Amino acid sequence: MSKREAVDEMLEGCGGAVEINPQRREMIKAAVANREVLVAANGALATWTPPESTGRSPKDTLIVKRAASQDKIDWDSPNNIPVSEETFEMLFADALEVLGGKERLYVTDRVLGADAAYALPVRTVSDRALTVLFTDNMFRPVPEGIDDSLFAKKSFTLLALPYDKLDRSRYEGRLRKLPDGRTTDMAVVIDLDQRVGIVYGSAYCGSVKKLMFTVMNYMLPEVGILPLHCSANEGPDGHVALLLGLSGTGKTTLSADPERALLGDDEHGWSDAGIANFEHGCYAKMINIDPEKEPEIYRAVMHEADYLEHGSIVENAMVYPDGHFDFDDERLTPNSRGSYLLSELSNIKPSSVAGHPRTILFLTADANGVLPPLSKLTPAQAMLWFLMGYTSKLAGTETGIVEPQTTFSRFFGEPFMPCNPDVYAGMLGERMERYQAEVFLVNTGWSGGPFGEGQRMDIKLTRALVKAAMNGDLDSVEYREDPIFHVQIPLSCPGVPAEILNPRDTWRDQDAYEQRARKLAAEFAAHFEKAYGSKNIAPEVAAQCPGR
Repeated sequence: MSKREAVDEMLEGCGGAVEINPQRREMIKAAVANREVLVAANGALATWTPPESTGRSPKDTLIVKRAASQDKIDWDSPNNIPVSEETFEMLFADALEVLGGKERLYVTDRVLGADAAYALPVRTVSDRALTVLFTDNMFRPVPEGIDDSLFAKKSFTLLALPYDKLDRSRYEGRLRKLPDGRTTDMAVVIDLDQRVGIVYGSAYCGSVKKLMFTVMNYMLPEVGILPLHCSANEGPDGHVALLLGLSGTGKTTLSADPERALLGDDEHGWSDAGIANFEHGCYAKMINIDPEKEPEIYRAVMHEADYLEHGSIVENAMVYPDGHFDFDDERLTPNSRGSYLLSELSNIKPSSVAGHPRTILFLTADANGVLPPLSKLTPAQAMLWFLMGYTSKLAGTETGIVEPQTTFSRFFGEPFMPCNPDVYAGMLGERMERYQAEVFLVNTGWSGGPFGEGQRMDIKLTRALVKAAMNGDLDSVEYREDPIFHVQIPLSCPGVPAEILNPRDTWRDQDAYEQRARKLAAEFAAHFEKAYGSKNIAPEVAAQCPGR
C-alpha cells in the first residue's frame, strides 16, 4: 500500500468528521469557531504560536535517506539532515494514528506552480482549520490541464499536526537531543521518494510552506527547470526582474511595486518557457512595517473587510484588546508574519507566468555596513555571489537568532535547495548566458557603520536603486571597482545621492571601515575554501571571491 493510499484509508476510517476541500469561508469560520484565531479590528485573523514555534526549526527539519535519492542530495550541507527509513515509518504511523483519532479533519487539494505544465498536486491533511486556510492562501487552485503536468502522477501528501507533540521516550536516540538533554518532540520531515511530508509539533505556518517548496526545489531540476528562491515582477514593457534573497533581505517588500505587476514574492521556476510562480499568496514579515514605505503589503493585510471575506492571517504580532495590531512591538518575536492572497495587491499578473528575466538582483542585508547599496556583477562575479549567498541572518527568521549573524547560504536559499550545488549553479549559469540577464548586488542592510552604529538603508533609496537597475538606467553610467569585494560600484544613479553609493564614504572612520571590510572578506575566503575548495569551481569564478 502506498503512503497516499494509507492516508486515504485513514480518512475513510476516521472516527471524526472529515471536511474535504471546504469553501474558503467555511475554513475561516471554522478557524474562528475553534478558537485557532481571533478576528482583529480590520477583519484579519490573528494567531499566536508557542515560543518554540515562532520560526523554522532547521535542526528538526529532516530528509529521509533512501537509496533511490541519496546520491542526488548534498549531505555535506548542514541543512540536509538525514533520518532513517525506519524512523520515518514510525513518524508516519504515529501521525496517522493521531490524526485518525481527531474529532474533525480538514483536507485541501491544491498545486504548487502557476505553469500547469509542471504544477505539483499536493493534498494537505490537518486537524487545524487555520493550517488548511494557510494552504488556501499559499498554494494554488488545481488548474485545467493538470492531467498533462509533468508531475500529474507524482502528487505529494502533507500531514500537519502543528500542536501535537512526539513521545520523547519513543524517539530516544532517533531524533536530536536538546541542550537540556531531552529528545526533541518536534519533527518536520520530507520523504522525497514516497512523496510524503510531515509537520509534527511545529505551529509556525512557514514550516508548511517551506517543506513544500523544498520538495519543488528537488523535483524541478530533474525535468530541466531551475527553481529559485526569489520574487519576480514584470514592467509595463514586459521586462521581467528576479529578486533573490534570504528571509529579511527585502524580496517581498521590493517586489511589491505598484508600477510593476507582481508574479510572486518567494519561489519561482525558470523553464524554457520563462518564469512561473509557485504560490497563490505572499508570506511577508510584518515587524516594523511602515504603511508609507511598504504600502502594498500593509494594505493587503490591514484593509478593512468582513472577516469571512478577508482571510489574511497575521501570525505572532502584538494585538491590543480593541483588536488593533502593534507591529513595532517585538516582545513576542521579531518574526511576525502576514499571509495574504496575491489578489489583495493592487498590481499583479494574474497568470503569475512571464518571459525570461532581463534583470536579476541578489539581495543581501549586510550588517557589517561595508557593501555598496548597489553594485553590478560580471558573469563570473554573479556565479560567485550565487554560490556564496551572503547575508546577515536577521533576528526572528529562525528559532534562537536574536542578533544578526554572518551567513553564507548558497543560492540565497540553501536550507530549501537539497540537491548537489553544481546542479543549481550550472543551470543558472547556462540561463544567464543564454538570455543575457544583467545581475546586480543590492545591499538592503546597513550604511555608515555596522549594526548598532550605522543606519539601515532607507527603503526609499533602495527602491530608487532597484528601479534604476530594472529600467536599464544603470546600463550607461560609469562604474568603479571595489578593491576588496571586486564588485562594480556606479558613480551615479538617478534619484540617489552620489555620496551614499560608495560605502567607504559613508563611514566617519575610514580605518574602521577598512578593518571591517577586510574582516568580512576573510570570512568569504574561509567559507569558500571550506565549501568549495575541493569542488571543481571554474578559476575565473573562484578568482572573484573576496579575500582570496
